[in-house]
Amino acid sequence: MNRRELLRASLVAGAGAALARPEAARSAAAGDADALNVAVIGTGTQGRVLISAAINIPGVRFRAVADIWPYSQGYAQRWLKSRGHVVAVYEDYREMLAKERGLDAAIVATPDFVHAEHTNACLAAGLGVYCEKMMSNSLPAARSMVAAMRKTGKLLQIGHQRRSNPRYLFARERIVRPGKPAGAPPGMLGRLMHAQASWNRAVSGDLGAPRKYQMDPAVLKRYGYGSMREFRNWRWFKKYGGGPISDLGSHQIDVFNWFFGCGPSAVMATGGRDFYTDREWHDNVMAIYEYKTPAGLARAFYEVLTTTSAGGGYAEQFMGTAGSLRMSEVPKWTRVYREAHAEDWAKYVRQRIVNAPPKPKTPEPGEAALDARVSEEMAAYTLPVELSKPIHQPHLENFFDAVRGKAKLSCPADVALASEMAVFKVYEALDAQRKIAFAPEDFRV
Repeated sequence: MNRRELLRASLVAGAGAALARPEAARSAAAGDADALNVAVIGTGTQGRVLISAAINIPGVRFRAVADIWPYSQGYAQRWLKSRGHVVAVYEDYREMLAKERGLDAAIVATPDFVHAEHTNACLAAGLGVYCEKMMSNSLPAARSMVAAMRKTGKLLQIGHQRRSNPRYLFARERIVRPGKPAGAPPGMLGRLMHAQASWNRAVSGDLGAPRKYQMDPAVLKRYGYGSMREFRNWRWFKKYGGGPISDLGSHQIDVFNWFFGCGPSAVMATGGRDFYTDREWHDNVMAIYEYKTPAGLARAFYEVLTTTSAGGGYAEQFMGTAGSLRMSEVPKWTRVYREAHAEDWAKYVRQRIVNAPPKPKTPEPGEAALDARVSEEMAAYTLPVELSKPIHQPHLENFFDAVRGKAKLSCPADVALASEMAVFKVYEALDAQRKIAFAPEDFRV
């Protein structure tokens, strides 16, 4: 499943849930004490995915949307109205902030290069902010968002949604258990030695727009865009975004940091514009990180390719001496594998940490024996935790509960900055063609 298919699936899932649960809009309209008035800046594809997930949450009342493209404005307005939310529509977010009264929070889903501008303005206006990752395509701008969060005292959640996913939370705390002191029992996976992740996509053309939805060049220029092509395909241009390693890799590199319990100590990388020569960012990147964990050195490999969808979907795998964990937002791709030589995992089944695997198949008569150099096949266990909501909904729920004072953010901006830095250093390693070390101050504002 590529990114576009995932977004479409999330949107459809969210829409279905919204139709089945109209109480969210009703409770807000009825004056629920916990109701929050929410604005959205950026109602393109990702903005609509977040709206479709948030609309399932009781007490969320959408009041305004801002987007520079009339097509996206109209789409969001009609979609929200069909679900009981009547919103004011703006082209310029500054007009929205000046005119709208009583807003509690904002969702920012604009291109990366204006995340800091939009987020910092909302924080200064007294709103809590949920901002899509990456925080920015500029490290100084990302740091400014942390500074604005601290200065205003308002909440800023960054959209690394796996950090609120109950399946990921369970796997991290019960299976990986990061941050164990040296000498502590290693747990199910043994000593964690390696990780790998990938998110690959097939060849695709540029996004376009029908003639009647073309924007005036003067309007595009006013908001920083050189052309309609750049506006629609901003992810491929260095002025606006960070390319595939940023768009896709930042999610999974964040999982590396989170599950290892620390930021990386070094990175090396290779990649290039080997296919899309008319685009500015690399169409493929392969990076190797080093992590100095309490148990010793671990390495993680990350790959993002945009000329093939091969690789078995998108997932993160953590490999230890006794077993491996393969995690994905897609449950069918999630498995925990026990090495044949490891201790019996029956106790973990009894503790409901994993579900028992199916019984091994009886060998067929005459079936070839394994080569002596090949390890025995690992038994595959499943997780006992499911998620029946759109994948972004738990992270939005966490944000809105934090705005209400009922929870702590799963991914505040200062925590997300470590993952931002890990991505920015990949660019440096690509340019230098050598290993780049991280310094402790890299992860501080």
